[in-house]
Amino acid sequence: MSLLALYDVPAPAKLNLFLHVVGRRADGYHLLRSLFVPIDWADRLHFERRGDARLARHDLAAALPSDDLCLHAARALQQASGTSLGADISIDKRVPWGAGLGGGSSDAASTLLALNRLWDLRWPRERLAAIGVALGADVPFFLGAGPALVEGIGERLTPVALAGAEYLVVKPEAALATRDVFTHPLLARHVAPGTATGAPTSAPAGASGEAAILAGSFEDNAVLHPGYGRNDLQPSAEALCPEVAEAARWLEARFGASCMSGSGSAVFARVDELGGMAASPETVAQALDDLRRVHPRWTARRCRSLPEHPLAHW
Repeated sequence: MSLLALYDVPAPAKLNLFLHVVGRRADGYHLLRSLFVPIDWADRLHFERRGDARLARHDLAAALPSDDLCLHAARALQQASGTSLGADISIDKRVPWGAGLGGGSSDAASTLLALNRLWDLRWPRERLAAIGVALGADVPFFLGAGPALVEGIGERLTPVALAGAEYLVVKPEAALATRDVFTHPLLARHVAPGTATGAPTSAPAGASGEAAILAGSFEDNAVLHPGYGRNDLQPSAEALCPEVAEAARWLEARFGASCMSGSGSAVFARVDELGGMAASPETVAQALDDLRRVHPRWTARRCRSLPEHPLAHW
């Protein structure tokens, strides 16, 4: 029997445990090397099948742009598959936009996975990924199974097994546009065209899991914090948005280190027993209370990394 609806489909956010800009292609796209991990901060989407080919989005929380990435994904799958079906898509938006947490890309990926089921297309994940990469650089990751080393412009993924970790994620009120961060002079001065072609990273011989990824990715990093490292986009982001620097310094003062995620304004610190300054739940809760008193319009949340994407087996 064909499905008529799918409810409470998760679209998890992600953290970039590091992000290195390793070059720039002739067409202007930057080549990246980054370690992505999904976290338990997620949007919730609901899908109801329509027989009239119409695609409609309904906002259950924060209002989204009239033609967002979720609708782009639905339209692309509809056109590529030739289906005569449509869908009502309702979004309970919980992950803040402009944060570098991949919320919009995750919504798009979950939309592709859900409509693949709702419309009974039965496409393999690889076929969906071909649509996803045209929608945005982060979409292929959210169509994957879980934590991954991401390279190129986001299209090359190497799955990795990572132990679970807890992070305090802080999103200042300000949001950042990806284009502004990538075109900032602070970044442009340090990345020459064609610096790298984006060959896959290989881990050191004998290393495995998280240790191998971190060792292979931080050879040129002077400061290595347990669990995460530097983001090459952070100096540009801090120059564009002083709140990013303020949030980073706030976390560093309390938890020993911090890192920006992606190209947005959110920063995070590891707060479990393997972090630089282990923090009890009570310590983190007090820090959150203090932050909300000083910056009531900022968003902050204690998150846990996920060993796999919640839709990994779809």
